[in-house]
Amino acid sequence: MAKIALIVGSVYGGAQYVAEQAEAVIAGAGHELALFDEPKLDDVMAADANAWLVITSTTGQGDIPDNLLPFYVELKNRFPLLSGKPFAVIALGDSSYDTFCGAGEQMRELLTEIQGSELAPMLRIDACETLEPETVALPWLEQQLKKI
Repeated sequence: MAKIALIVGSVYGGAQYVAEQAEAVIAGAGHELALFDEPKLDDVMAADANAWLVITSTTGQGDIPDNLLPFYVELKNRFPLLSGKPFAVIALGDSSYDTFCGAGEQMRELLTEIQGSELAPMLRIDACETLEPETVALPWLEQQLKKI
């Protein structure tokens, strides 16, 4: 099966919790996992994953979480072409803000710009509607894993 790089951006632990739950789903589907909760571009690239999964919350006014920001900046500055590598983004946010899921939007846009191939439209999980984001994220993830 495939090797998945799971790249996490979390502020208060919500996205981290979803990522931890996603680990079991990924393993259960027979895929190998490389988890990056303090991601560095060289480490993610060295993992030589078949696909990237980004799970991130949004902070401030649509900002990328502090643990994910250095990865994002380095990815943007070095601009390594993904050449069709499949990716998916799960974004956690709060629709009462104008910048709902802004961090996920930025990651999705950059991954597309460096020629990644989006498996499915980004999943946006609204904290105003869903208290347990994993109940939305995990079934969605199971469907996307079938595409890899």
